Amino acid sequence: MNKFHTDKNKSFQVLKKLLTYLLKYKTRMGLALLSLVLAKIATVGIPVLLKEIVDYITVFQSKKESIDGVNDFISVPVVLIIGYGLMRFASTAFSELRELIFARVTQSSVRDISLQVFSHLHHLSLRFHLEKKTGSLTRDIERGTRGVSTMVNFTLYSIFPTFVEVILVIGWLAINYEPIFFLITSIALLFYVSYTILVTNWRTSLRRKMNELDSKANSGAIDSLMNYETVKFFNNESYELDRYNVNLLQWQEAAIKNQSSLAFLNLGQALIIATAVTLIVWQAIAGVMQDQLTLGDLVLINAFMIQLYIPLNFLGVLYREIKQSIADMEKLFSLLEKKTEVTDIPNANLLKVSNGQLIFRSVSFSYDKRRAILKDLDFELIPGKTTAIVGKSGAGKSTLAKLIYRFYDVENGKIEIDGQNIKNVTQSSLRSEIGIVPQDIVLFNDSLKNNIQYANTNATIEEIMKVIGASNLGTFVSSLPEGIDTVVGERGLKLSGGEKQRVAIARVLLKKPSILIFDEATSALDSVSERAIKSQIREISKGRTSLIIAHRLSTIVDADMIYVFDKGRIVERGSHDQLLKQKGHYLRLWTIQAEAKDI
Repeated sequence: MNKFHTDKNKSFQVLKKLLTYLLKYKTRMGLALLSLVLAKIATVGIPVLLKEIVDYITVFQSKKESIDGVNDFISVPVVLIIGYGLMRFASTAFSELRELIFARVTQSSVRDISLQVFSHLHHLSLRFHLEKKTGSLTRDIERGTRGVSTMVNFTLYSIFPTFVEVILVIGWLAINYEPIFFLITSIALLFYVSYTILVTNWRTSLRRKMNELDSKANSGAIDSLMNYETVKFFNNESYELDRYNVNLLQWQEAAIKNQSSLAFLNLGQALIIATAVTLIVWQAIAGVMQDQLTLGDLVLINAFMIQLYIPLNFLGVLYREIKQSIADMEKLFSLLEKKTEVTDIPNANLLKVSNGQLIFRSVSFSYDKRRAILKDLDFELIPGKTTAIVGKSGAGKSTLAKLIYRFYDVENGKIEIDGQNIKNVTQSSLRSEIGIVPQDIVLFNDSLKNNIQYANTNATIEEIMKVIGASNLGTFVSSLPEGIDTVVGERGLKLSGGEKQRVAIARVLLKKPSILIFDEATSALDSVSERAIKSQIREISKGRTSLIIAHRLSTIVDADMIYVFDKGRIVERGSHDQLLKQKGHYLRLWTIQAEAKDI
């Protein structure tokens, strides 16, 4: 019972939130609902006019009118027939008008929600994106936006029209006929809706199981095909086929149960409808035989029943789809409720950089409270000079770049740029003054030009070509058939490691930042590429505050100041020569790399 109330409350909250987006277009919604009501009035009016036509013809035939009667027959039914035709046209016309008016509401609402979610995701912390699977995230967004469209369309185009028609028909029966007609129709509707909801809830669990088995079979098949060579190496084609067959058999059984449950639902619905229609027609025929009802009344009541129960045949599908849509929208809206860890303070100032002096003052940080990453750090990046951070893997070196960019906030201490605590300035102004060449360079599946221009979307083609030359990409670009318009592939996979590094350097040059960060920028390169990139790093760092985070010590021997990290602390500091003379951690790292020929 508690679960039922919880689910009901969640559904209500989701629908309430959806309504806030729809109400932005309340004028269009009002016009669409008016069109809907007018369409249903016309729909109900069709059998009413048909009744009048049948009654008139019946009376005319029974009296066998004279020539004057024939004139009446010609005049009166023509008016009714024209009215009948107009009602049919009005029913369709107002329905189409409703769709035309509401189409913009549906699509605009989907767009508004998609934009808000997309913007919110970009403002969420790095921790959220590292913990959330991208595929799962995109599926939640896709299903959620589709759920919005499905919910709105089914509600306006199926459920609400049927509800209005039911009210009009039952109201007409209650006012114009014996209570028995109203009672039979109402009781049948109650049984029909209750039966449909109960069976559909049962079918939903079967459908969910079938979908899970379908996903299991498909993922197994894809995994097997992706590991085609491994299957061949171990001669396991028969084993893979047997595994796939087991999954398919499980899915087959679930699919048969699901189809059987659909037949059970349809048979039950048909039985309720057939019973109700039979009882109503029986009562109507009895009324005609007793002269309490006319033949036109019989036609009207029968037409009402057909008109009423045909759309109800889809109630099970609608109910299931709406439940699924609400569940999908709940996941989508839950993304909007995620709180970001890093926020700007109220009325935050813009960062003003004069020299580019960056200072860590007693900074401590941890991703997990149980394990500290940085412990009470104090160091300075001297304006216009190159500072290097070295140490073993896991020492906390790359975390520094994330803290400077303010992807995370420090737990203790503060980071200052030219005397300004970075917590007190806007994130946008902070990040606009920093440029980075990361260890793992990921490019958009777009042209080389657009990937470089991403650093400054207003840059001219001349500026782009200038940084291409400065980053030694010119020869490479000229060798490409499409030049700078060449698409680099997903994540830049069409480029080599060295080429991607040069693209990253070109981007940084185009951005013209005050502070430069090189985070393991040459770790994945061979010796030849490393020497070329190291030369470029040295060149573009001139006159800028630069931080080089490195594992290979050969890349930082020219740095003005080197800090040696170990277990989240600075254990040594000085120039390359000074550190070698200290005969400590730095010398041990240098010796190990020299022996491994990694220098």
